[in-house]
Amino acid sequence: MPLTPENIQALCRLSKLSLSDAESADVLQHLNGFFNTVVTPMQAVDTAGVTPLAHPVEIFREVTLRLREDVASEPNQREANQRSAPQVENGLFIVPKVIE
Repeated sequence: MPLTPENIQALCRLSKLSLSDAESADVLQHLNGFFNTVVTPMQAVDTAGVTPLAHPVEIFREVTLRLREDVASEPNQREANQRSAPQVENGLFIVPKVIE
């Protein structure tokens, strides 16, 4: 399904871009070209029965995650870090309410 000029206008609005009519037409042409040459052929590939991979290397060998121990590696310096804060209470930063 090719994109329309209305799709480009919606994308511009969402991304807060301002494009001239000529730029918008150029973007439309490039995006539709991308979809026709890349996306459409990829959608034509039969992937039924193909197990999704968590990592592309899984095709060649089993991948195991290298997890480290969850231990503190630096000393607690909360008080030193909060000295410059305007307001602190019970070890927490006090900030103005921003959502009403």
